[in-house]
Amino acid sequence: MRSDALPISSKLRYATAPRNRDFTIDQAWSTYTQDEHDRWDQLFVRSWNVLQDRACDEFLAAASHLELSRSGIPDMSALSDRLASLTGWRVVPVAGLVPDDVFFQLLAERRFPAGAFIRSAAEMDYLEEPDIFHDIFGHVPLLANPAYAAFMEAYGKGGMRAMARNRLHNLARLYWYTIEFGLVKSPKGLRIFGAGIMSSTAESVFALEDPSPNRIEFNLERVMRTKYIIDDFQKTYFVIDSFEALLDACYQDFGALYDRLREGPEHEADDMTGADTVLSRGTMAYFRAQLTNRA
Repeated sequence: MRSDALPISSKLRYATAPRNRDFTIDQAWSTYTQDEHDRWDQLFVRSWNVLQDRACDEFLAAASHLELSRSGIPDMSALSDRLASLTGWRVVPVAGLVPDDVFFQLLAERRFPAGAFIRSAAEMDYLEEPDIFHDIFGHVPLLANPAYAAFMEAYGKGGMRAMARNRLHNLARLYWYTIEFGLVKSPKGLRIFGAGIMSSTAESVFALEDPSPNRIEFNLERVMRTKYIIDDFQKTYFVIDSFEALLDACYQDFGALYDRLREGPEHEADDMTGADTVLSRGTMAYFRAQLTNRA
């Protein structure tokens, strides 16, 4: 049953919860307040409505199949049972961000760590640390797609090697520009698959419809050489052909690539190169306006 008597915030409640050695915790679903469940419902409805003609079909179908809905915060155990029957993945609750090595190990085991807390009412439009809405609504549906699920597992397995080779920053860029902020081609045009876009109604519109950002065809090495920004919309979105194509491009030994990345250029978030396949060249008008407003 739902409890409405807890005086402390969701984030603090989980921050002080006992942790297992792998940083997982008890979701303690019954401790969510009615207000917290209502917050999920509000976030779900507004995002779901915006994404109907913007999210990729695989996301929309999987979210429905996994029974994500306007019915309060999901119980991760029940959600995991539905997901595991499709691709073997499970969702495990954590208090917040976990160490890199723990994160990679969990992904390699097909366990996706999801923050158990839900954002406050004051953070409905933006928060810095991923919460349960970002992690479950944004990330989990596509884990029901076999190719995407295999890509995430491979990413986890490759994480330890990237750390050992001092190339974690390059691998993080791959995660950022695909899993968090990726676009994918479809017969209906470009569609969203990145969780960071999915969980932001404003960026869901901006990523596809605003003339400001660049939209460039995905190239693995180009992505790994490209810096990104964390406090605003993206200046460049990379576009994959399909999840199968993404898996094929990345299902390889990155050793030689990491060697090449030690030399050569590092690209700023808004840079264009002569080798880029440009789908739309951004005007950068939004970003220039932001600089003017801050001056």
